Amino acid sequence: MRSYLAAAVQMNSVPDLEKNLAQAEDLIDLAVRQGAELIGLPENFSFLGDEDAKLAQAEAIAQGSEKFLKTMAQRYQVTLLGGGFPVPTGTGKVYNTALLLDPSGSELARYEKVHLFDVNLPDGNTYQESSIVLAGTQLPPVYPSKEFGNLGLSVCYDVRFPELYRHLAQMGAEVLFVPAAFTAYTGKDHWQVLLQARAIENTCYVIAPAQTGKHNARRQSHGHAAIIDPWGLILAEVEEKPGVAIASIEPSRLAQVRRQMPSLQHRVFI
Repeated sequence: MRSYLAAAVQMNSVPDLEKNLAQAEDLIDLAVRQGAELIGLPENFSFLGDEDAKLAQAEAIAQGSEKFLKTMAQRYQVTLLGGGFPVPTGTGKVYNTALLLDPSGSELARYEKVHLFDVNLPDGNTYQESSIVLAGTQLPPVYPSKEFGNLGLSVCYDVRFPELYRHLAQMGAEVLFVPAAFTAYTGKDHWQVLLQARAIENTCYVIAPAQTGKHNARRQSHGHAAIIDPWGLILAEVEEKPGVAIASIEPSRLAQVRRQMPSLQHRVFI
């Protein structure tokens, strides 16, 4: 692992594949021009809107998303995370899939979101992700990158389940991806504190790409894409507009925090 710049992209995706991919490319280009070598796109980067429409277009969205990610990784010579897009399962539902690619466009790791957002919120909005998404059955992977450290994957609602991140830490994770489309209602109270908690308790960097703003008449995301260090400090953040949060990932800082606060070594119940 060496020092490098990472980017957490913040998007306002809509129910339009081509429009979203154009927006994503602009933001990847912006991140690369600022020196980023590891870039994360948020959950639902390629399509965010009505669930029935997503299901109907799932094949095209999946193919377009994978092709786009491979092309961007190759064109810009970066390691790129597509934080979540629908992949048909053959059961009438899709997996919410995160995909990590290297600069050659080769797949490094894939994760099918395990925790599905089936929640009735006090603001009157009801979310039923399981209506079209099939929950993954495998724990998320940790990809051992010689350049960027051990990269652990997760998606959005996973952030509320600390046992998933403890698994990643036990597998050696040093950098945790948390791409999200966090609701505006929950995000204002929970987004930042959950990200900081996952960073602090696992002494890991957290890279959290995010969706922001209104996506249709009913859906609004919190935004605030961020990069957080292993001590829980926010190194970079985008507020409410699309953009990129860029910060340096430093192996010396990781080692310092783990030396000063060796909580991973003090675990009793594993």
